Amino acid sequence: MNPLSPRCTAVLLALSLCACASQERQAELANGSSVRATLASQIAHPEAVRNTNPVNGMDGAAALQAQQKYEKSFSRDNVGQEGSTSLLKGR
Repeated sequence: MNPLSPRCTAVLLALSLCACASQERQAELANGSSVRATLASQIAHPEAVRNTNPVNGMDGAAALQAQQKYEKSFSRDNVGQEGSTSLLKGR
Protein backbone atom coordinates (compact mmCIF):
# COMPACT_ATOMS: atom_id res chain seq x y z
CA MET A 1 0.00 0.00 0.00
CA ASN A 2 1.23 3.48 -0.79
CA PRO A 3 2.23 5.47 2.40
CA LEU A 4 0.66 8.68 1.00
CA SER A 5 -2.72 7.05 0.64
CA PRO A 6 -3.74 7.41 4.33
CA ARG A 7 -2.52 11.02 4.33
CA CYS A 8 -4.41 11.85 1.14
CA THR A 9 -7.50 10.20 2.51
CA ALA A 10 -7.26 12.23 5.73
CA VAL A 11 -6.78 15.50 3.81
CA LEU A 12 -9.68 14.77 1.48
CA LEU A 13 -11.89 13.86 4.43
CA ALA A 14 -10.98 17.08 6.26
CA LEU A 15 -11.65 19.20 3.17
CA SER A 16 -15.00 17.55 2.55
CA LEU A 17 -16.04 18.13 6.18
CA CYS A 18 -15.09 21.82 5.92
CA ALA A 19 -17.28 22.22 2.84
CA CYS A 20 -20.27 20.70 4.62
CA ALA A 21 -19.78 22.86 7.70
CA SER A 22 -19.87 26.12 5.76
CA GLN A 23 -23.07 25.15 3.93
CA GLU A 24 -24.84 24.31 7.18
CA ARG A 25 -23.90 27.72 8.58
CA GLN A 26 -25.48 29.48 5.60
CA ALA A 27 -28.66 27.47 6.13
CA GLU A 28 -28.76 28.50 9.79
CA LEU A 29 -28.51 32.19 8.87
CA ALA A 30 -31.63 31.95 6.70
CA ASN A 31 -33.53 29.87 9.26
CA GLY A 32 -37.06 31.28 9.73
CA SER A 33 -36.86 33.91 7.01
CA SER A 34 -39.79 32.40 5.11
CA VAL A 35 -41.95 32.46 8.24
CA ARG A 36 -41.04 36.10 8.95
CA ALA A 37 -41.79 37.03 5.32
CA THR A 38 -45.18 35.29 5.47
CA LEU A 39 -46.14 37.05 8.70
CA ALA A 40 -45.07 40.42 7.30
CA SER A 41 -47.12 39.89 4.14
CA GLN A 42 -50.29 39.35 6.19
CA ILE A 43 -50.26 42.89 7.61
CA ALA A 44 -52.84 44.85 5.62
CA HIS A 45 -51.67 48.37 6.50
CA PRO A 46 -48.16 48.41 8.01
CA GLU A 47 -48.22 52.21 8.18
CA ALA A 48 -51.14 52.05 10.66
CA VAL A 49 -48.63 51.67 13.49
CA ARG A 50 -47.83 55.37 13.26
CA ASN A 51 -51.51 56.42 13.61
CA THR A 52 -52.01 57.71 17.16
CA ASN A 53 -55.72 58.60 16.85
CA PRO A 54 -57.94 56.72 19.32
CA VAL A 55 -60.16 53.97 17.97
CA ASN A 56 -63.90 54.66 18.12
CA GLY A 57 -66.07 51.77 19.26
CA MET A 58 -69.07 50.85 21.39
CA ASP A 59 -69.57 52.36 24.80
CA GLY A 60 -69.29 50.00 27.74
CA ALA A 61 -73.02 49.72 28.51
CA ALA A 62 -73.95 48.85 24.91
CA ALA A 63 -71.15 46.31 24.67
CA LEU A 64 -72.24 44.67 27.94
CA GLN A 65 -75.84 44.45 26.76
CA ALA A 66 -74.81 42.93 23.42
CA GLN A 67 -72.60 40.33 25.20
CA GLN A 68 -75.38 39.37 27.61
CA LYS A 69 -77.86 39.02 24.74
CA TYR A 70 -75.37 36.83 22.87
CA GLU A 71 -74.79 34.57 25.89
CA LYS A 72 -78.54 34.31 26.56
CA SER A 73 -79.09 33.09 22.98
CA PHE A 74 -77.28 29.87 23.91
CA SER A 75 -79.34 29.14 27.04
CA ARG A 76 -81.68 26.16 27.32
CA ASP A 77 -84.66 28.52 27.57
CA ASN A 78 -84.31 29.31 23.86
CA VAL A 79 -84.47 25.70 22.63
CA GLY A 80 -86.89 25.44 19.74
CA GLN A 81 -87.43 29.17 19.35
CA GLU A 82 -87.03 30.60 15.89
CA GLY A 83 -83.67 32.30 15.44
CA SER A 84 -82.09 30.30 18.25
CA THR A 85 -78.48 29.28 17.80
CA SER A 86 -78.66 26.51 20.37
CA LEU A 87 -77.24 23.12 19.44
CA LEU A 88 -80.17 21.42 21.18
CA LYS A 89 -82.67 22.80 18.68
CA GLY A 90 -84.50 20.03 16.88
CA ARG A 91 -84.28 17.45 19.69
